[in-house]
Amino acid sequence: MPHDTDPRLLRAFVAVAEELHFTRAAARLLVAQQALSRDIKRLEREWRTPLFTRDTRHVALTAEARRLLPAVRRVLAAHDELAGEVDRDEARPLVVDVAARVATGHRVLVAAREAAPRLEFVARFHSGLARAAAEIEAGVLDVSFGRVAGLAPALRAGLDHHLVRWERLAVLLPDAHPLAALPRVPLAALAGSTLYAAAGNEETTEWTDYAHRLFEGRDIRVAPPFPKIEGEAEFNRVVVKQGWTVLASEEFVGVPGMTLRPLVDPVPLSPVAMVWRRGLRHPGLAALIAAARELAAARGWLRRPDGYWMPEADMRLHG
Repeated sequence: MPHDTDPRLLRAFVAVAEELHFTRAAARLLVAQQALSRDIKRLEREWRTPLFTRDTRHVALTAEARRLLPAVRRVLAAHDELAGEVDRDEARPLVVDVAARVATGHRVLVAAREAAPRLEFVARFHSGLARAAAEIEAGVLDVSFGRVAGLAPALRAGLDHHLVRWERLAVLLPDAHPLAALPRVPLAALAGSTLYAAAGNEETTEWTDYAHRLFEGRDIRVAPPFPKIEGEAEFNRVVVKQGWTVLASEEFVGVPGMTLRPLVDPVPLSPVAMVWRRGLRHPGLAALIAAARELAAARGWLRRPDGYWMPEADMRLHG
């Protein structure tokens, strides 16, 4: 029997042995079920013994698997102890930028905190993935959320990401605007309009880029650059004073005197991904990814509606 078995294969064995269900074990390990099945088959080949009997309804351990399971658990415990000594900084707080309290990232963070109460997550509320990605690269920030395809390729090269949600877009209108009376606003109805999309804010360039791509060929213009607006209260004041129409997400803060309406025909989708520094090792990262997967499955975040639209760059990146 080999003495250098990959710990990943051992974890796969323990997960299936404890769950007695390949789908649940795969979800627990955050891997595809097909990948888990391949790992178990590889382990059985290495050890030259079957570990599970399985049919379409049941999974059971073989006698040899029951004999080996306690030893495998001891090996993994020793491996985890060693990893803890090597990666002492895994116990540090994880700094997570979620943009706003109504944003998708904040929902993921809340769920991760509930699932892993012993871990510490420090939240920040700054919009703009362009800024956050630079801070992740510099080691100031650990995790953020946003549109990865809008980042410069050189910046994106140092990051990993996990797609969390296809977020539907909306338009924020003054209450007196004629389109505010509609339950949904067709994109064609905005022809001839100018919409604010954070032009001039170098921290949210991925969002302005999205707006230019969405408006191209539709006779809709992006409002000219405006100084960066700090905080919800100041944003509310400026937007109302300027009388702007604003490109927004359906997950957006309420603005007194303004009405949020979903966009249709087509339905614009903006991919929201969780982003972190490539090579980051921290138990909080796994907790965030698990929370994102559970929320996406429960709320249908990764279902695309009929008649959707998104930029080609995002389609290439996320498929």
